[in-house]
Formats: sequence, C-alpha cells, structure tokens
Amino acid sequence: MTTATSASRQATQAVAPLQAALAAEHAAVYGYGVAGAMLSGADQATALTDWKIHQEARDTLQEMIGKLGTTPVAASAAYALPFTVDDARSARRLAAALEDGVTRAYLALVAVTDPAMRTFGALAMLPPANRAAAWRGSTVAFPGMQQSPLRASHRPSLAAARQREHPGDRGRGTVNVIGDRDPLRP
Repeated sequence: MTTATSASRQATQAVAPLQAALAAEHAAVYGYGVAGAMLSGADQATALTDWKIHQEARDTLQEMIGKLGTTPVAASAAYALPFTVDDARSARRLAAALEDGVTRAYLALVAVTDPAMRTFGALAMLPPANRAAAWRGSTVAFPGMQQSPLRASHRPSLAAARQREHPGDRGRGTVNVIGDRDPLRP
C-alpha cells in the first residue's frame, strides 16, 4: 500500500467522527442560546463566551471536513433538549450536558488511525470537559465516556457470577467472574 493510499484511508476514517464532532458543536451553539436566555450576571457572560468558543470550533471543523473533500453536516433548525430548561439551575445543567456531548464527540476521534487526528481529538476534548466540570460544579471519572447505568445495588453478586462457568470448566469449580472470559486464564 502506498503512503498516499494510507493517508487517504486515514482521512476517510476520520470523516465520520469529525462530522459527529461538528454535529455536537452545532447542538452546543443552539443549546447555549437556550441556556443563555435563562442565565444572568457572570453565568450569562460565561455562557456567551462558551457560545462563541463553540462557534469557532464549529467553523474549524467545517474547514477541516471541507479540506477532506466532504460536505460538512449542516446544523438543524432546532434541537430537542434533554430536559426542560426553565430556570438558571436547569440552564447550568444544560450547559454541562452540552459540554459532555461535545467531549464525547471529540473522544471518538482518539480512535482513528491518523496520529494527527488522534492528537486533535485528545486535545479538543479537554476544554469542553473542563467547561462541563465548571458548569456541573464537579468532575466525572472519565470525561467523554458514558457513565455506567449500574449502581452498587444493581451489580451482580459473586453468587450470581458463580453460576456462569466456562464450558470447559464444568465440574472443576472455576468461575468466570469478569465478562465472557476470565482474563487471568490462558
């Protein structure tokens, strides 16, 4: 495979995550318009600054996608909000949710094979992760990753895990506690 073919394949692989990041930026631009209308004072000024940052990021992504020979995804006329935004508290929650969505979108770029795009994604996800933490008032363990829906009370017990044996281990008392295969066994 030639270097040009490899570079072309890497660029093609990056288009979908770049488009997803652009879509997230479009949604953030829209969402900050909603959030900003419910905020005042320093929070409204911060929302305005963040809105401008997302506009700049949107423009950068549109340019990057265009240089790859693809038409950038267009913004929607309106977006469904994840919850009702009717006061300053819900507006701050929306701002955090928007930033979490943008962080997730940039995280997807870290999985592409092009080192430049991976670096871009890794660096681009840091500012929205920090903004999400600022709006939320706390951090999350892994910014950009979906939080587990499991709570401590919903985790399977060791007794339940013991019921799932490896097919080759029947009768020997070996239990698969982690997923489909015990990572400690060859």
